Amino acid sequence: MRADNRGTTGGRRSPAGQPARPAQPAREAAYDEDDDWGGEPGERDSLLDVPGGVRLQKVLAAAGVGSRRSCEELIGAGRVEVDGEVVRRFGARVDPDHQIIRVDGKRIPARADLVYLALNKPPGVVSTMSDDRGRRTIADLIADHGERLFHVGRLDFETEGLILLTNDGELAHRLAHPRYGVLKTYLAEVPGPLRRDLGRRLTTGVELDDGTVVADRFRVVDQAGARAMVELTLHEGRKHVVRRMLAEVGHPVSRLVRTQVGPISLGSLRPAASRRLTTAEVGELYAAVGM
Repeated sequence: MRADNRGTTGGRRSPAGQPARPAQPAREAAYDEDDDWGGEPGERDSLLDVPGGVRLQKVLAAAGVGSRRSCEELIGAGRVEVDGEVVRRFGARVDPDHQIIRVDGKRIPARADLVYLALNKPPGVVSTMSDDRGRRTIADLIADHGERLFHVGRLDFETEGLILLTNDGELAHRLAHPRYGVLKTYLAEVPGPLRRDLGRRLTTGVELDDGTVVADRFRVVDQAGARAMVELTLHEGRKHVVRRMLAEVGHPVSRLVRTQVGPISLGSLRPAASRRLTTAEVGELYAAVGM
C-alpha cells in the first residue's frame, strides 16, 4: 500500500510585512500546519468538500501511506476512494473522523486518535486490563500507552503469544465475534509420538462437552521421540479450545503459543513487547472483517 517516497516540498511563506494567515482548525493542525503545499489539480470529481475538513493528501500521509507527494500521485492515479467514490483532486477536503478512505481498495486508519497494537503476551499474565487478585495483566505491559485500549479476545493465563489491542471499538468487536470467523494460529508442544490419523481427526471434528470443534488447518512442525510440535489454525473462540481438543485426542498441551490472528503475525516480537501495526496491516484487518 505504501507508495514510493520521493520527498516533499515545503510550504510557501507569506511575504515580509504581510499579516500571517488565520490559525487552522485544531483537527487539521493535528495533521500538518502547512496548508499551501500542492500541485496542479487532478481531474474533477463529484465528492463534496467537508467545510473545515483536512486535505486528502495530508490525511493519507498522516496515516502512513507515504510522503505527501507520493500520496498526491496516488490520488491523481485514481487509486484513492472516499466513501466509495474515486477522488482525483489533490486538495479535496475530507473528514477523517467519519468518512471511509481506501487506497487500492483497502481501508486506511484515517482517524489520528486510533491506536492498533500487537503484543506478545508471556505466560503468567492475565488477558485483562485489571485483576482483583493482583496478578500481572496486559495493562501492565502497555503502561507507556496513554490511550484506553481494548484487548481483542483473550489468551489463557499460561498461554503465550499474539494478542491485539486497539481503541477502535467496531474493529475490536468484529475481530472477536464468531460471525466473522477470523482465523487464529497456534503452536502447541505435545507428547509424542503422534498418531498418523491425528491431522484427519482434528480437521474432521473433535467432540467436546460443549459441541464439536474443527481445526481449519493442521501440520506437524517437529517430532522427536516423546516430544512433538504441532500447528493448528482455527476460527473457534471457545475457552481453552485448543488445549481441550488436543487433550481429547490424547495429546495434552505442555506449551501453547498463538502466532497469528487473521493477517497479523507474531513474528520476532519478544515476550512482553508490543509494536504498532502498520497502515497495511490495519487495512488487512479491516478487510478480514468486511470493513
